[in-house]
Amino acid sequence: MTTLKLHEQPERVAKRDEFLKQAGWGTAQRRLLAGDASFRRYDRLTLGQRTAVLMDAPPPHEDVRPFTAVRGILGGLGLSAPALYAGDEAEGFLLLEDLGDDTYTRLLQRGTDEPMLYRLAVDVLVELTRNIGPADLRSLPALDDARALDEVSRLTEWWWPAAMGAPIPSAVLEEYRAAWRAVLPRGRQAPESIGLFDYHVDNLLWLPRRQGVAACGLLDFQDAVRVPAGFDLMSLLQDARRDLQPGLEPELYERFLAGLPKLDRASFADAFAVFGAERHSRIIGTFVRLWKRDGKPGYLVHLPRVWRQLESALAAPAMAPLKSWFDRHVPREKRGAISP
Repeated sequence: MTTLKLHEQPERVAKRDEFLKQAGWGTAQRRLLAGDASFRRYDRLTLGQRTAVLMDAPPPHEDVRPFTAVRGILGGLGLSAPALYAGDEAEGFLLLEDLGDDTYTRLLQRGTDEPMLYRLAVDVLVELTRNIGPADLRSLPALDDARALDEVSRLTEWWWPAAMGAPIPSAVLEEYRAAWRAVLPRGRQAPESIGLFDYHVDNLLWLPRRQGVAACGLLDFQDAVRVPAGFDLMSLLQDARRDLQPGLEPELYERFLAGLPKLDRASFADAFAVFGAERHSRIIGTFVRLWKRDGKPGYLVHLPRVWRQLESALAAPAMAPLKSWFDRHVPREKRGAISP
């Protein structure tokens, strides 16, 4: 069942219409705003001069409670997460503030000042890392070793048979997991912070009428985790879908560290490499899974970029055990495109 058909089921439509009626938006015009790689759907509602966004996240495929919890954390810190107008968490409906259409992705396509946008996004991360409270941090799920091992297994479960033509041998798989168990502790020397998990240009907006870090709107943060500081910086600077202009990544890396001078640089560099490799391995597997399982081959075009990012992370000294595994088992010519 496709995501669109799921949201068009008569029972789901009736629940949506009742939710909007109870929220005072029953007569609003509605049009599809966005879908994504999940089961969530977003519609823009127009009622007179007012607009809002409906998130339709049908259970059991989705759970809106993490979104509302993280939205509260971000809003409490003065950051621009969408305001919540109404919600039915049990049924998976949220009525949210409409932050507009000026995502970083669209702005960059129109030639907006790239360094300005990225500096603002880094400043948001500095503010968030500085000010997240201990109780809020403890409320988030941890990206612990068990979860990390599960996520990186997507590469061996989905990418390996698609690229290599057969399932991964069990002994090679165990070597892979052992290599990860060796490097993950090196990534945990940096202090823990919040990671919004999908912090990249598709989920950031420019709100020029707002001041300071509030000028950066935040979307799609329901998967936030407790993770070593710098996870979102890595997600931003090593985007699976686009390359930054030359020289911008090291500048922004230094900007983040300058804003957090108490961070130990060596420990931070290890965390950046380890969880960069963790994210890139997961994304390689996820993009192939979206093709094979969900019939969405469009993400495959990004595989060469993500492989380059993974190889960059593997070059760090902390990654030696995992780099050795890739060098022994994944030929260079396999580290790139796959044709659907």
